[in-house]
Amino acid sequence: MAAGLRLLRHLFAPSAAGRFPDQVLARIGEAIAAGERLHDGEGVFAVEAGLPAGEAWRGTAPRARAEEVFARLRVWDTQANNGVLLYLLLADHAIEIVADRGLHGRVAAAEWEAVCAAVRERLHVDGDKAAAVDGVARISALLAAHFPATDEPRDELPDRPVRL
Repeated sequence: MAAGLRLLRHLFAPSAAGRFPDQVLARIGEAIAAGERLHDGEGVFAVEAGLPAGEAWRGTAPRARAEEVFARLRVWDTQANNGVLLYLLLADHAIEIVADRGLHGRVAAAEWEAVCAAVRERLHVDGDKAAAVDGVARISALLAAHFPATDEPRDELPDRPVRL
């Protein structure tokens, strides 16, 4: 029964475009670009209303979907392996961060979890745009601590957020 309820929740999830219209995505993209002036990492934001029906029925976990999106958007494809995906799955109220291997051992899991908790709190208090921009800023601060900006500016991935 739980799988069926989850499937319905995903099938009838309100559109991500309703909660994250173009002007909100533009503001998140500006926050990504501003953050990348502070570090040599790459930040990516993606939001999805609900999983495709087959994945929801199979019980695909939000983390597994985030990892799939990380690969599909080629967040791993940076010279220093320092890309980070902030992923929201609205139907499950899930917030996931997937960091590339260049950040393993540098940023503790607890630090990523703290960013997710802050985003979750801001979603409830201040709304979608504020939460996403805050999450991007927190990720940028972590990237700046481990990959500070150099004289050689590098922008390897698009700053534009993705609505799936």
